[in-house]
Amino acid sequence: MTEQNPKEEPVTIVDNRKIDQDGKPSAPQGDVSEAAAGNDTASASASAAEGDALADSISAELSERTADLQRLTAEYANYRRRVDRDRKAAIDSAKAAVVTELLGVLDDLDRARAHGDLESGPLKSVADKLADALQKQGLEEFGAEGEPFDPTLHEAVQHEGEGHNPVIGVVMRKGYRFGDRVLRHALVGVTDGVADLSDSSDTANAGRDADGAE
Repeated sequence: MTEQNPKEEPVTIVDNRKIDQDGKPSAPQGDVSEAAAGNDTASASASAAEGDALADSISAELSERTADLQRLTAEYANYRRRVDRDRKAAIDSAKAAVVTELLGVLDDLDRARAHGDLESGPLKSVADKLADALQKQGLEEFGAEGEPFDPTLHEAVQHEGEGHNPVIGVVMRKGYRFGDRVLRHALVGVTDGVADLSDSSDTANAGRDADGAE
């Protein structure tokens, strides 16, 4: 008897590739996923690089704008100080000009005071109020007997003695200054100071002692 071979089962081949529209098989799905993941990583790296570059650019621009703002603030502060200084100088100059015009009045009051005309009465009150008002504005008088002679403040019209320590002996006209500004120099007569007079006296006494010893 002849044994019949059973029918062999057909072999089925499964191709996971898809057919493109042009008829060519496409890459397997696994390869597509790996390619997509690689593209996503590259895109993320590129985006991160672009973000870092943008952050650096913004930081540099912010630093530049901050420096500009600081420079403008410093320039404005200097401008304000310069304007305030110029305004104060202009005000002081105007006050000094007005006070200078009143120095003649003060001289007349000083002469009246020297003659005893300001000891009492309404004129004394006026003179005192005028002097107080000018002093409050910054007017100062200088040049009194016994003060050291200062050529930057005093004008000497006579000099008695030969000493090197001159002082004011006679005040012919007071000097006035307004703040740091000298409005008028004092007109004075200069004499020897106490130290010079003492030295002269000691020298004379030494000479007399030497003559007596002989």
